[in-house]
Order: sequence, then C-alpha cells, then structure tokens
Amino acid sequence: MHTLFRKDKNYPPRLNDLFDPPNPLYISGDLGLLKMPMIAIVGSRQASARGLRNAAIFADQLAHAGALIVSGLARGIDGAAHQATLSGPAKRFTAAVCGNGLDVVYPKEHCGLAAKIGQQGLLISELALGTGPKPFHFPRRNRIIAALALGVVVIEAAENSGSLITARIAADLGREVFALPGPAHDPLYAGCHQLIQQGAKLVCKPNEVLEELVFHKNRI
Repeated sequence: MHTLFRKDKNYPPRLNDLFDPPNPLYISGDLGLLKMPMIAIVGSRQASARGLRNAAIFADQLAHAGALIVSGLARGIDGAAHQATLSGPAKRFTAAVCGNGLDVVYPKEHCGLAAKIGQQGLLISELALGTGPKPFHFPRRNRIIAALALGVVVIEAAENSGSLITARIAADLGREVFALPGPAHDPLYAGCHQLIQQGAKLVCKPNEVLEELVFHKNRI
C-alpha cells in the first residue's frame, strides 16, 4: 500500500481542485495508473436489470477507448461497472474509491471484486487502515470520485441517490456530467432526469461521452 501526501510527485493533481483535498491518500495498486484519463460511472445501489446492463456497456466501451473507470465499489451500478471493466478481453483498468480503510471491504460480497481491483487497478481511500464504513464517509468519498474524473456518467439514480452528490460536486469542479434518461415516471431515473434538467448532458451511448471528452488512449 502507498501513502501519498499532497507534496508527493505521484499525488493526483486533479484532487487539488477540491477545497479539502485528501491528505494523505492511501492507494493499493500501480501508481502509474493515476496518470490515465479517468471517467466515473455511478448510480443506484438498488439498480434495475436495465441499469446494470447499461453500466456494463458503458464501462466496457469507455475502458476499451482507454479510460480508467472510477467508481465506489458499492452494490448495483458501481459493482457492475468494475466487473465489466475487469472482465473484458484486453487488459483494462478500474479504480474503486472506498468509504473505509483499504484493509476493510464493504460490502462484504465484494471481497473478491476488491481483490481483483487491487491486482488489476487501484483501491483508493483517504481513511486509515482499520476504519470501517460509516454513513458520513460516503458523501466525502464521492468528492474524490468527482475530482479524479474528467467526467461523471450517472447510469441510474433515484431522486435522493448519493450519485447526485457526486454529479453536483463534479459540476462544481468543472467536470462534465452525463446522465442516461429512462421512462418518464420510473422513480429509478428521477435523479437522472433532474440532472438533465439542471444541465447534465443526456447520453444514450458510450460514444456520446467520448465525443465530449478528448483524451489520449492508454496514456500511462
């Protein structure tokens, strides 16, 4: 495990856009991956089958285009995005920003997924080893996801979803925010529709994200 302070050369400079950058930052994995362009994929823990499918499609194609996929290791959309990135035919990369110390896995059913991410990506936290998950950790975790990313894709989010926190922080930081639309009266998409009304870009295909975000493929 690596411990990065703000003065360290490997500290992700995009985190300095926050008014309270994490200091220190704990990372497990290859620090060279921090130089890759990152796109966040976030959404509901209680995702529908459609949402899980869309998360996998977007993660797969954006990773194939050369982005490192960032998410929060939660159930639902986060887990689907991480899994799809790791299961592709070529070696692609994902980062999980955790709301606990890196020696703790939450949720427990993602122990195997977290181990794979540590081997083929990055596990990131601002919390010291031994720190368990607390409800107030996750909104703070979301600010790190938002700051690291060039853009945030909200796949499926209800009206009070924590994903909206990530999206709003991203917008405040000048990052691009994308949201997938759903049926007009589906509560699982109420948050996405709200974001679109507030100026997020409506997207239906991964290429529509790539058209907005210009980066060099596989830059490490």
